[in-house]
Amino acid sequence: MPTVILMDVSLSMTRPVSLDGGDEFQRKNLAVHGLNMLFEHMASNYRLEFTSLMAFSSLWELLVPFTRDYNALQEALGNLEDYDKTCVESALTGVSSVVQQEWGSACPCQVVLVTDGSLGIGKGSLRQSLQSLKHRADDKKFPLPFPFPTKMFIMSIANAEELQATDAMNNLEELLHLSGGDGQIFTMEGPLCMKSVQAMFGRLIDHAYSPFHAVLHCGNLSSDVQVFPRPEPIVMDEEVDPMPRSINPDLELVGFIEIADISSPPVISRHLVLPINVNKEVDEVGAGATDELEEEPSASQMAGKNPNFCVLLHGSLKVEGMVALVQLGPEWYGMLYSQADSKKKSNLMMSLFEPGSEPLPWLGKITHLGPISEAAENPYGEDDSKSPFPLQPSVKRSYAQNVTVWIKASGLQTDVQKILRNARKLPDKTQTFYKELNRLRKAALAFGFWELLKGVADLLERECTLLPDSAHPDAAFQLSHAAQQLKLASTGDSQYAAFDHNIAPMHTDFSS
Repeated sequence: MPTVILMDVSLSMTRPVSLDGGDEFQRKNLAVHGLNMLFEHMASNYRLEFTSLMAFSSLWELLVPFTRDYNALQEALGNLEDYDKTCVESALTGVSSVVQQEWGSACPCQVVLVTDGSLGIGKGSLRQSLQSLKHRADDKKFPLPFPFPTKMFIMSIANAEELQATDAMNNLEELLHLSGGDGQIFTMEGPLCMKSVQAMFGRLIDHAYSPFHAVLHCGNLSSDVQVFPRPEPIVMDEEVDPMPRSINPDLELVGFIEIADISSPPVISRHLVLPINVNKEVDEVGAGATDELEEEPSASQMAGKNPNFCVLLHGSLKVEGMVALVQLGPEWYGMLYSQADSKKKSNLMMSLFEPGSEPLPWLGKITHLGPISEAAENPYGEDDSKSPFPLQPSVKRSYAQNVTVWIKASGLQTDVQKILRNARKLPDKTQTFYKELNRLRKAALAFGFWELLKGVADLLERECTLLPDSAHPDAAFQLSHAAQQLKLASTGDSQYAAFDHNIAPMHTDFSS
């Protein structure tokens, strides 16, 4: 989960703070000290985190693009300059642009806003931005909520009493609410000093950047691992009394299964699994890459090192083309597998399934799976020519029926081409032509796909103009009739767009 550090460099951050001993610092110095503490922690415990540094006042600037080089981030902090007034809205617009350009709108991101709580003055101030939310044109909307999943943490270089003396706290809380509410406001406790800022950033680290350590068990073998990013607790909506569920730090492997049998299952999150006691250097690589485990280490490479079950598991899954089913908690499972980033590098990944005893219907209940040796006969056959999956339901569902579903463009194209093929064989294929036409019409009406009806009508009219001189006269009448009926249905008029209505062949003097 990438992180954007948004640093306030407005003039209000240069206000002096008197420390014990007579030394005088600016609020900006306290903020830099706290961020350096965060970067040092991430360099040691969150080495795979991509972090970007932005500075803002009335304008924003990208100081360091997304990187794993925390030395570069700390160096940029030491070279911050002071600018003019605070404009949070402009800065948030910059965050949205930078994140979408690098990661798109599907990748969740954490935003750490470091400010002194001053809202700015006049046009562009946070107070003015929030007051004008309901009076904006569509092209000037407030940047929150972001188009990507976000957690926002506001680090205030001020104590709560100072923020509550004005409306600053209320405005910051509204800003957090607009971001989705999945975040927190941190304030300094006690006097403004180095100790207080360290404590505040320590609370942020404990809340959002603490590593998740687990133990991977398989029989008598085990390995200490770190799961990255930290798995978030989930809440199941369908539960009567929903409670957050977190994965157990003791991960138990319950079995192994062929990749072909598990296919591409739906998952709620994906994580990288790293062995803790295997030393690896993390190189600075392009955005989107992940830390890689070495490919099957040779005996010479492992000489002098402690054997590690996690490395053994990764190599075995890669060579055998299998995945390992892992129990995350009561009736909650996931899978471990090898994912290649390139021809020479791969990662041990863990994907989490939806909680439940039967997360993948084609496998049945996970607790009902067992070793092949306990089966009366090999379910894969003597030559691995068959598979016991997917499991077939014991009772055929009464509502099972053929329906038209277009998952890919190729499916829709096939149905349209089938209609056109029958259209060219009119009047011999009149019944088949209208059967396929009505099937497509019903599906388009069910999906509200009015443009499809208009498009097929245009195709039928074109086919009518391309009929050869030797074509049967009835073909032109039927094509024109069908095209007209589709155009009427595409208007959405209930008289012509009734779902149960079928287009009947046109009766002509040429019809038998």
